[in-house]
Amino acid sequence: MKKFLFGIMILFVLIQFIPYGKDHTNPPVVAEPKWDTKETKKLFNRACADCHSYETKWPWYSNIAPISWSLFHHVKEGREHFNVSAWGHQKKNEGKDAAEEVEEGEMPLTSYLLAHPEARLSDVEKETLIQGLKNTFGEEKEGD
Repeated sequence: MKKFLFGIMILFVLIQFIPYGKDHTNPPVVAEPKWDTKETKKLFNRACADCHSYETKWPWYSNIAPISWSLFHHVKEGREHFNVSAWGHQKKNEGKDAAEEVEEGEMPLTSYLLAHPEARLSDVEKETLIQGLKNTFGEEKEGD
């Protein structure tokens, strides 16, 4: 049992040297959407911006593998699909899907909410954000 635990500890130390997930640079903001209200932007920043903008706040544990791998992947993927810091400068930017994702409870991710309780929105805040996202980005239409 001691050899097994020692092996796990050695493996944990070794994976810290894998560079994936360690790049925590935030590119400069290129352009932002024209938010419908300051409240929409505030709620978005609180619940969504860490993964969907270039203004990610990287917590201390984002430097520890394998957590760093998962966080980096989520942010990279989030920015690829919907990034308010590169508005109009990115081929794929699924702004019209944003309200639906929040409405259906798909965003923010449960794993994000566990680590970021400040991102939990009350029912009223959630409805305000959904309506603000629809006003800012439009609504997903059947067939879009």
